[in-house]
Amino acid sequence: MFALPSFWNLVISTLAFFIAAWFIRRYLDEQQIPLGMTRSILIFTFASIVSWCAGEAVDWVIGTPPSTNDLSQLLKAAGKAEQ
Repeated sequence: MFALPSFWNLVISTLAFFIAAWFIRRYLDEQQIPLGMTRSILIFTFASIVSWCAGEAVDWVIGTPPSTNDLSQLLKAAGKAEQ
């Protein structure tokens, strides 16, 4: 079920994305992999995976339980905003 991420999840996963992208880019430079679309997609994909894992780890450490009410509250708020 969809649950809104915690504040720390967003902060840590954003930092993890940029750090992972920098390290992956540096590693691919050392391996002399040529610049291009495939390399950029590879960097983005791996950095996104690292970022997602870091966010999930933060939620696990904090102990944020997945809530089914988050989605219903979000939909109610969106419905009220439309009216």
